Amino acid sequence: MMHGLGSQEGDLFGLNRFLPSGIAVASLRAPLEYGGGYAWFPPGLQSPGSDTSVLDSSVLAVLDWLDGLDPAPNVVGLMGFSQGGCTALQLVRHAPDRFDYVIQLSGFIANAPHPGDEIVAARSPRIPVFWGRGDDDAVITRAAVEVTGDWLSGHTDLEAHRYPMAHTVSQEELADLVAFVERQLGNPE
Repeated sequence: MMHGLGSQEGDLFGLNRFLPSGIAVASLRAPLEYGGGYAWFPPGLQSPGSDTSVLDSSVLAVLDWLDGLDPAPNVVGLMGFSQGGCTALQLVRHAPDRFDYVIQLSGFIANAPHPGDEIVAARSPRIPVFWGRGDDDAVITRAAVEVTGDWLSGHTDLEAHRYPMAHTVSQEELADLVAFVERQLGNPE
């Protein structure tokens, strides 16, 4: 689990109690201090041609952390909210074959080409992605939503959901993402 801008690792961890039993869950803290919380990268990656160097450093730190797990997990799903969702997608761009699914909550993709994009698109089967977002989200720009939707449609096995909400997670979205995780784990709904 990867939190949003200005938050911390405990923020999303509360969702753990709704997820299927028997899975190990880790909620990570972003490396940059920001507004009393933490950030994966400075704001601004919704703009075209953005510099992703700080985001890429955060991604490499997460990959190093994963490399240090013993035993290594059999299945790795990513969940991120807002900036954390952007970080989750950037992880897939860096290491397309390391992840089994992604949950992208009110997030976006870094609006810059990445060398891994072609590999992500060519992956067979494509990585399943749950993308939940609010119709009234004033944080993620319309342009970023369009770029994200286009990228996800062209590179992943996308399951897109829209909800009557702002930049948050709703009960309806939570139920949908739990069903998505159950399907990824091969459990009946």
